[in-house]
Amino acid sequence: MPNRMRFTIFRQLAAAATAALLATFLAPATAQAAAPRESRPVYSYENAIREAVWVDTGLDLDRDGQKDRVAVDVVRPRETAAQGRKVPVVMDASPYYSCCGRGNESQKKTYDANGDVVQMPLFYDNYFVPRGYAFVGVDLAGTNRSDGCVDVGGRSDILSAKAVVDWLNGRAKAYTTRTGTTKAKATWTNGRTGMIGKSWDGTIAGGVAATGVEGLKTIVPISAISSWYDYYFQQGAPLYDSGPDALSDYVDSPDARAKCAAVQQQLVDGAPRTGDWTPLWTERDYVKDARKVRASVFLIHGMQDLNVRMKHVGQWWDALAKNGVERKIWLSQTGHVDPFDFRRAEWVETLHRWFDHELLGYDNGIDREPMADIERHPDQWVTAEAWPPRGTATTTLRPAKGSQAGVGTLGLRKGNGTEAFTDDPQHGETDWAAHIDRSTPDKAGFVTKPLTRDLRLSGSSEVTVTATPTTATAHLSAVLVDLGPDTIRDYAASGEGITTLTDRTCWGLSTTGDSACFKETKAKTADVDYTVVSRGWADLGNHASDHKGRPLTPGKAYTITLDLAATDHVVPAGHRLALIVAGTDKDLIDPPSTKPTLTVDLSRTKARVPLVGGAPAFARATAGSVAVAPEAAPLDGVAPPRTVHRIPEGGQ
Repeated sequence: MPNRMRFTIFRQLAAAATAALLATFLAPATAQAAAPRESRPVYSYENAIREAVWVDTGLDLDRDGQKDRVAVDVVRPRETAAQGRKVPVVMDASPYYSCCGRGNESQKKTYDANGDVVQMPLFYDNYFVPRGYAFVGVDLAGTNRSDGCVDVGGRSDILSAKAVVDWLNGRAKAYTTRTGTTKAKATWTNGRTGMIGKSWDGTIAGGVAATGVEGLKTIVPISAISSWYDYYFQQGAPLYDSGPDALSDYVDSPDARAKCAAVQQQLVDGAPRTGDWTPLWTERDYVKDARKVRASVFLIHGMQDLNVRMKHVGQWWDALAKNGVERKIWLSQTGHVDPFDFRRAEWVETLHRWFDHELLGYDNGIDREPMADIERHPDQWVTAEAWPPRGTATTTLRPAKGSQAGVGTLGLRKGNGTEAFTDDPQHGETDWAAHIDRSTPDKAGFVTKPLTRDLRLSGSSEVTVTATPTTATAHLSAVLVDLGPDTIRDYAASGEGITTLTDRTCWGLSTTGDSACFKETKAKTADVDYTVVSRGWADLGNHASDHKGRPLTPGKAYTITLDLAATDHVVPAGHRLALIVAGTDKDLIDPPSTKPTLTVDLSRTKARVPLVGGAPAFARATAGSVAVAPEAAPLDGVAPPRTVHRIPEGGQ
């Protein structure tokens, strides 16, 4: 047994052995003492109350004539119940508890003979229940032991989770069985609820927060979707070859599959593969309702997440900021990975302090600490007082022709002339970047001279392109690339930036059926000659509207602005910054029905990039630099992106 694991278990046993004594000292009678700054593991996890209730959602999506009820598994301290003390709730509402599993080890809920939960996936219950919280695991409607139908981010998904928050606050009905009439009341909680979860789970947290429900005090969305349209499309360009109906079928319980054909058909009809915006997408857009959010938001995302892409972060974060929502953010170099698997000790400590502050009201100072943590190199993090940092300004960079076709320059002055490329769906961003200094028929690249100073990009970019197609359909990609050697997390590998080890460490208390010990991980890195910083895609047919496409007239020029994903990246001195404009980005968007040649008008093409220090910083970083000889050999990067996930959970 590794020493670290032995030490961790010893700490748990010591904490459990002194639980009763500590509980006495920390009882409410000691209110006159100094206010606590940290909850302690003073309650028994083994003897915790484990129960199940079914909450009435008020809906009947499965059309069986009965109101849908969602299953809610509860783990809460027995001691606080005996003392009549009310506790706050940590809640994870998920469609994955039975079909697919949660976390890096794909854990599923297990139950005893009475139907009470034995294993609750992840560490949240093991860690927080001994510290005086209840943990609530909700099966979304249509999954596991719940009634109803999965509607992929729509009313059923959101209201089934919201109903649980309402029940915790005395505003909704629950029952002790799935079909019975004996009511269950949440008299054991003060109603203060924090929702957490990765991917689809975190998406539900954001959607519930956007209802403005009372009692939801904070959400911690990890790799979460902020608008479901942007999961399947970007400005008309299809990101997947399937729609939400396939995702619903993936997680539906057998009972839901038998009853929910009508909902499945609604998902098919409401999400046409044209990429046009429909009422279905309006219902599943949480960004528009950011003004309703009362909860604080602690957001975590991988800047190389090619499943739930960083566009979801930029638009949600900006909307929250506009509406004055208290917020905090972590941005890693990983793909679709939970912080428990890329920064474990710091994550558990920070999440503990966040919930103590937001749900227990402890003045532990976390609200006065830097807003942002950013992974600059593998396992090397920096902080920022605000994000994007103060002094960040949108700077217009312009492409210009160079000495070779398709190999131009990038600077502050407007260029003239044209560049042309032909869409090749067999190539993508790694091919384009590898051959940035060479004339190739599938892309146009524009590069700064080597920088004399570091240049930091922080926030969301956009690229305006004026292009003339040769066919009636055309897709566009725009990519920002840092050209220069570095060691980065290998987000294109199967672990998306991590390697899972065999040793385990423990985070909380365990029972025979629910261990708090999880496999350790380490960073999986790659030595590269370039790093893709940000990406964006669009169907040129959406030039007049992000919400509706139209056929193109070959030979006619169109102007469209592509939204690029948010990022925070420093291009070091000695490196170059590149803008690439091309067609289909292989495995990241689906190709059009034709393979057009597009001619780009450089005088009407520009990138608007958020630079710390703005245009003066760019001018200083490029002043005095001299052009370098083009690289003869292809540049090395990470492997091309694997075929993208079709479910928000993805691999980790």
